[in-house]
Amino acid sequence: MTDHEHHKPDQHDDHPGSAAHADHDHHDGHEGHAEQFRRLFWVSLILTIPVVMLAPMLQDWLNYSIPDFPGDTWVSPALGTIIFVYGGRIFLEGAISESKSRQPGMMTLISLAITVAFIASWATTLGWLDLNFWWELALLVTVMLLGHWVEMRALGESQSALQALADLVPDEAERIVDGDTEMVSVTDLKLDDIVLVRPGGSVPVDGVIDSGAAELDESMITGESTPVERAEGERVVAGSVVGGSSIRVRVDARGDDTVLAGIQRMVSEAQESKSRTQALADRAAALLFYVASGSAIITFFIWWLWVGDLDSAIVRTVTLLVISCPHALGLAIPLVIAITTEVGAKHGVLIRDRLQLERMREVSTVLWDKTGTLTEGSHKVQSVMSTDGDDDSLLATVAAVERDSEHPLAKAIWNAAEERSLFVPEAHDFNAKAGRGVSASVDGANWTIGGGRVLEESGASVPAEIKEWQSEWKSQGSAVLYVLRDDEVRGAIALADAVRAESAEAISELSHDGVTSEMMTGDAATVANAVAEQIGIKAVQAEVLPEDKQAVVKDRQRNGEVVAMVGDGVNDAPALAMADVGLAIGAGTDVAIQSAGIILASDDPRTVPGIRRLSKEMYRKMLQNLAWAGGYNIIAIPLAAGMLAPWGITMPPAVAAVLMSASTIVVALNAQTLRGFKFIK
Repeated sequence: MTDHEHHKPDQHDDHPGSAAHADHDHHDGHEGHAEQFRRLFWVSLILTIPVVMLAPMLQDWLNYSIPDFPGDTWVSPALGTIIFVYGGRIFLEGAISESKSRQPGMMTLISLAITVAFIASWATTLGWLDLNFWWELALLVTVMLLGHWVEMRALGESQSALQALADLVPDEAERIVDGDTEMVSVTDLKLDDIVLVRPGGSVPVDGVIDSGAAELDESMITGESTPVERAEGERVVAGSVVGGSSIRVRVDARGDDTVLAGIQRMVSEAQESKSRTQALADRAAALLFYVASGSAIITFFIWWLWVGDLDSAIVRTVTLLVISCPHALGLAIPLVIAITTEVGAKHGVLIRDRLQLERMREVSTVLWDKTGTLTEGSHKVQSVMSTDGDDDSLLATVAAVERDSEHPLAKAIWNAAEERSLFVPEAHDFNAKAGRGVSASVDGANWTIGGGRVLEESGASVPAEIKEWQSEWKSQGSAVLYVLRDDEVRGAIALADAVRAESAEAISELSHDGVTSEMMTGDAATVANAVAEQIGIKAVQAEVLPEDKQAVVKDRQRNGEVVAMVGDGVNDAPALAMADVGLAIGAGTDVAIQSAGIILASDDPRTVPGIRRLSKEMYRKMLQNLAWAGGYNIIAIPLAAGMLAPWGITMPPAVAAVLMSASTIVVALNAQTLRGFKFIK
């Protein structure tokens, strides 16, 4: 029994096919690849310029001429060979890797194209063929490198979210030892060490404030830009920025055990995990390889044996192989996934299971826990009733009596007095009566605050106006505390778990989207129904045990519903795990987080419909990218093969390389539009 049982209310309360596939072991992620392709591109471009300028075909097109000079016929072969070996090596290595894994794809097609072009170019130089191919080979390799650089830079930007999270934590910390401070590496900190964090500094580890109070910017965890007050005894997380004044933090987690490290792991796992749409893209890329290879063989023999033109057969084959590279297809899904995960992390939405994010767009029923999810999880004063009409004076007196109490309801009363800027008088002779109430002397009078047992013990009667008032508030699920002065009821205070201001908006948005919301809570039916009525939920499951919550989820699923469960506590874990989509809100408990596929670091329920919109938008971008990346080949492959050649329309290999890279850029730009997504309208 605590000293405040009197406060109890009367009722129960490497995406596949990605560039540089073979070089993954030599670089740290996509940023390393972007730098590699950037370097390869610029060197190849510099070497390509003289090769292109010396091309007789280009001189004819642009009506200019370069005077002959000694050795001019060997400039293009020499530079072209360097470009093939230096710039094309990464594609050749990728093709070898794909062949070893028996998964031929983009790198194999590119390698076939540049290898055929290289051999044909040397055959022409040696007089065996009549093709001027060096400039097209050089452009082919250079444009391919440009396309891959764009891809890797886009993916690198999305994965920079991880590095940005890591950069939030300082490398050193001020540890307090025997009253003095010393600078130590964060890795040297031990559990229960005390660290000093000055204004403007970042908290180096997770811990509890040992002394001091300050406003902390926790936006990297919650996505909320407004600083929050943190005082002695409250937890802080690594990466939070301290404002206003210094605090001393006792270390209770460090390194991989911190919240921030957990976020990094979840973001990384989500970006690397596969999805159903990605599997479709993989199959499409593999199919495209076989279609392109088969089409290239047919094209070669038609032009060589039927048309009788070996030079054109080689040109058409190379062009077809280039334009059909599934480069954009390999980028279509991974880039959308990476950007979606980054956007979520920046807004405090951490995706542990991307399949659940994909499924969110199909959800038809959302089951909500009440306490701490739709409500704030802490009581607030709802109404004050005084027999003399001076409600503020009564509240100030009650706050004075409750000043020394540690009970949550006492804190709610004190907060209400502060919000009204009331002068709170001094109280003396504070006394807590277990299960009955608290009392103290204020301004020479004896005041007692408590529930129904206070009335029984004092024999006091409740005035008619308070009876009518309390009846209304109890029907809404509020706890009622009576205020007695010298054993005479002078008023009452109604307190309730405050409904989050955003809850009704979240329920309304889901409803307009055709999604049904239901409340599941272990609280009393009176309380649950009152909250449900305020926020617009019609279906309520009250006084539900944890195992019953899981049973409700199963029942809805048996009825064909796609169910999302939103909760924050240990008792929600079974339901979160059973649901098609489990969302742990407000960071919740460790158990709830481990059971959920999506973690909401903030406690704003409007994020839930926001995640549904994100799921829809992500899926739409994936389909758009797949349609573009795969669909343009329906037109491109016949054109590259020479279908319009009888009408004098053909496509040079260099143009094919430009078009193929352009398709990649279109896919990348389309995915980038996700960066402007807002979870809350």
